[in-house]
Amino acid sequence: MTNNLKKLGLVVVVALALGTVAGAQEPAKAQAFTPIRVQVVVSKYQVEKKTSSLPYTMSINVRSDLNPRSTASIRIGAQVPIMTTAKPGDPPSVQYRDVGTQIDCAANILEDGRFKVDISIDDSSVYSDTGTPQSVAAHLSDRPAFRSFRSSDSVLLKDGQTVQYTAATDKVSGETVRVDVTLTVVK
Repeated sequence: MTNNLKKLGLVVVVALALGTVAGAQEPAKAQAFTPIRVQVVVSKYQVEKKTSSLPYTMSINVRSDLNPRSTASIRIGAQVPIMTTAKPGDPPSVQYRDVGTQIDCAANILEDGRFKVDISIDDSSVYSDTGTPQSVAAHLSDRPAFRSFRSSDSVLLKDGQTVQYTAATDKVSGETVRVDVTLTVVK
């Protein structure tokens, strides 16, 4: 029996060294990351004339282990004061409204080397006083008018690829917003 126990003990020691015994923990694996850069370009057009183009770049370390979702966010903007009164004759009070750009980006690496990039964009601003009929009408009441653009979707990209993520036209101002997304693997 002692001979059998010695043999059994030897098997257990070898099995533990190899990590094959039930309940034995495997050595910790190093986290595998793929650094990428995602550039989101928000361009605005009146008819076919580009009126602005703003790039936003985010760096993301995409995990390739069991929890592959990696995220990044950008928040840029200002608070705009708005004069309000509860009733006629009441003194005015000031409230603030956030305007600017908020971009959330999440990326997953796929088995074929492409990346699934989830993007959410919220862009808002005060209509400028450009003399257009829309801006004149917006300021007739001495209250600012706000414009907003919101979009949320996913794109599949490989290293170096650019796609037009979305395009939409504001039915009030006629302004078209186009969003292009480029993914680059950082080497």
